[in-house]
Amino acid sequence: MTEDDIKNYSGMDWKALGYISSIVSVFFLGAIAWPKPGEPQWHVAALIVGMATSVLGMGFRYLAHIHQKKEISQAKAKQGR
Repeated sequence: MTEDDIKNYSGMDWKALGYISSIVSVFFLGAIAWPKPGEPQWHVAALIVGMATSVLGMGFRYLAHIHQKKEISQAKAKQGR
């Protein structure tokens, strides 16, 4: 494998795998943190909003990653690679 092969490797998207595992962990942690009977109702809302914003944030970061990969690919194509 040459240096160019390593730079252009398009195998596993490790960032995507990292974001997916982070999203799954949010749900596991949310399940453990779910309020017990007798706890204030706002705890449920706060937990759901916190989980949702965490998952959305990871989704937005992954979309930015995809956009960046596309820009890099287009720049390489313009250079004649």
